[in-house]
Amino acid sequence: MAEFFRFDELTWPEVADLPRDLPLVLPLGTGYAEAVIAEALSHPPRIGILPAFPFGWRGSGLEVPEPVLGKYIGNLLDSLREDGFSRVYAVTPCDINLGLGTSQLRINPHLTPDTSHLALPPDSERSKVILLPIGHTEQHAYHLPLSVDTIIIEAIARGAAEAVPDSGYTMPVMPYGVSTHRSSFSGTMNAGGRAFEDFWLAVVDVLVQRGFDKFYLMSGHGGNMSFLVNVVKYAGDRHKRIFCATAFLHTAGPEGAAALEQYRESKIGGMGHACELETSMMLALRPDLVRMERVVDDTDFVTTPSYYMDWIEGGALVANPPWDDDTVSGAYGAGSLGTAEKGRRWLDVAIAEKVGHIHEIHEQQRRREQRRRNRFGNWGKIARQEKKP
Repeated sequence: MAEFFRFDELTWPEVADLPRDLPLVLPLGTGYAEAVIAEALSHPPRIGILPAFPFGWRGSGLEVPEPVLGKYIGNLLDSLREDGFSRVYAVTPCDINLGLGTSQLRINPHLTPDTSHLALPPDSERSKVILLPIGHTEQHAYHLPLSVDTIIIEAIARGAAEAVPDSGYTMPVMPYGVSTHRSSFSGTMNAGGRAFEDFWLAVVDVLVQRGFDKFYLMSGHGGNMSFLVNVVKYAGDRHKRIFCATAFLHTAGPEGAAALEQYRESKIGGMGHACELETSMMLALRPDLVRMERVVDDTDFVTTPSYYMDWIEGGALVANPPWDDDTVSGAYGAGSLGTAEKGRRWLDVAIAEKVGHIHEIHEQQRRREQRRRNRFGNWGKIARQEKKP
């Protein structure tokens, strides 16, 4: 009987110690029988299961073109190969072809009850802001698991949707984003910037065609941010009757910045990655995955007046030097100062911040649609052109 374990619950040193011929499996959705997966892999003693990819294929409730999905998944598998793993697979339903060759295991899932016919999100949610939380699977130093960004942004998105159920609806969290620094530490995945942008633009395209018009791309991972800005720009140019927005991570607006300053114990440089903030939030959300006995504070960032690291990044310069220059453990910050109490305080502020953004997205779309209907500026010309036979 094969032993299955959660890849994203490991730390990067634990991933570094895994045998490179150990099978790693990335499933599209859930419901696959472990015995069937083990049989397809010729019954190895251990199998690592990566986080399930939540949607994008036929039957998932939200379908994007298969080449777009295939590139995203292929890049993720390549991340594992670059780490030296020789047996990496995507597990998919039998009728899906992602162009992955022998790296694709086609196994029909057994879902109870069967929800594959349901639209995602339901069409009943068209009046709401659709929250698209995007985390990542990447190293978080010696003391935190690979799943940090996913766990935190999922909790924030759910909290926001539950706080204003008439205004927001959250999609399942995406556990894979972009890490251009992925080779520095084991276990860090990378969807690739262009594949990432193509996928999320395709998601917006599908939802716009179904009548949705308000979207909030919420990231828990800093490496996603520049690419999400591009998605928002492409979407706004392509679909002129929607409002599609993103924001820099979370706990970073005026209220978030004030709360960080009020409760933090670290100086500037103590909050960046696997830091006082993320460690605190994980202690509040999943203390079972935090190994405080392993924590190492890494705050020796190469700092100059226009380029430095903290949660709310500062300075005029934008750059992407190798992480190897600044951190030994993979952390940027003082994780030893994390506490569950601070984590709960900061999560509450992060949720309130996102609720405010939901209300603002509604207000932006309402006022803009009013101007469009009133033929403000160039909208009168557009309306006349649309009326022509």
